[in-house]
Amino acid sequence: MQALKDADGRVGVGFLDDRISRREFLKFCGRIAVLLGLSETFIPQIAEAIEKTVKNRRPSVIWLEFQDCAGNTESFTRANSPSVGQAVLESISLDYHETLMAAAGHRAEKAREIALEENKGKVIVVVEGSIPTKDNGVYCCIGGKTALQIIKEVEPYALVFVAVGTCAAFGGLPKANPNPTGAVAVEDVVRSKPVINVPGCPANPDVLMGILVHYLVFGRLPDLDAQKRPLFAYGKRIHDTCERRPHFDAGQYVLSFDDYGARQGYCLYKVGCKGPETYNICASWRWNLGASWPVKAGHPCLGCSEKDFWDRFTPFYERIPLISGFGVEGRADQWGKVAVGLAGAGIIGHAIYTGLVRKAEKKAEEIAEQEEKQASESSEG
Repeated sequence: MQALKDADGRVGVGFLDDRISRREFLKFCGRIAVLLGLSETFIPQIAEAIEKTVKNRRPSVIWLEFQDCAGNTESFTRANSPSVGQAVLESISLDYHETLMAAAGHRAEKAREIALEENKGKVIVVVEGSIPTKDNGVYCCIGGKTALQIIKEVEPYALVFVAVGTCAAFGGLPKANPNPTGAVAVEDVVRSKPVINVPGCPANPDVLMGILVHYLVFGRLPDLDAQKRPLFAYGKRIHDTCERRPHFDAGQYVLSFDDYGARQGYCLYKVGCKGPETYNICASWRWNLGASWPVKAGHPCLGCSEKDFWDRFTPFYERIPLISGFGVEGRADQWGKVAVGLAGAGIIGHAIYTGLVRKAEKKAEEIAEQEEKQASESSEG
């Protein structure tokens, strides 16, 4: 982010007419460090990498939308840290996004062509939505070209493809049976460049920022699991850090959405929660400044970040009979007896994340105070 000096000489981080303080910027770096599984000692390194990148050349991002509902764009515009304005104008160069960009028609397509040519081999291509292949892909056309044509044209210029949302990562709803358009995922089309899958309906926007920051700091893409998902966000099951987990371990379940258990915040497993089979960061990172997520609000996890979730997990409000975990398999009715010793695991898991974030933010404040002290001593000298 671009460093600016206030009238009193204090360094801050500028964004058009708005401005966040140096302290808030360092807190952001602290939260990203926690998200990436790094210690707070990486805060200065993250800050330096972002500032250096902005001063030199921001990474070019091309955002393509195909068979989608724009839900991931909506999610991105509500990113917590930094806000979408700061992300777009300062951390990255969002050179093409048909929903957000001012240009339209031929000018928009020309902007994409110019960005690709100027950044060949270095473009981060974000794809939202699945790609139809049936009948030569005619079911999704933009600017007179099919999604299939566009992604093939962009591929030679890309550094990496980031498939944001379950539709792009795994085909999502368009691919669900009977899949009338022959919808496929990004990785089914892209062959010559790496693909990172960031599934979810929608995906958490902070995960996308985490991927970008990881690349800026380390000069490489983050470690991925077998489904090409970043391990820092998809390395644990939702079940493992869910705040309702103690009720699962104690055998306390919601049986209908208006019963006593629902009012007491009991486990939603028996009304269809797919948390035991779903890998995502929802339970620990949450949404809207960490305020909530579906399960906390009383709705079971639908497993939307898993491959073929619509066909695998419907009907959504019926329990899955078997779950796996901790090296054993058992029916949910039996888990309260065999896992009492794990009571509180979910609350503890989330508390650990919260504690790490607070610790990182405290460290960020200490760094900011040290910088301010050094700046003051320097000006006096």
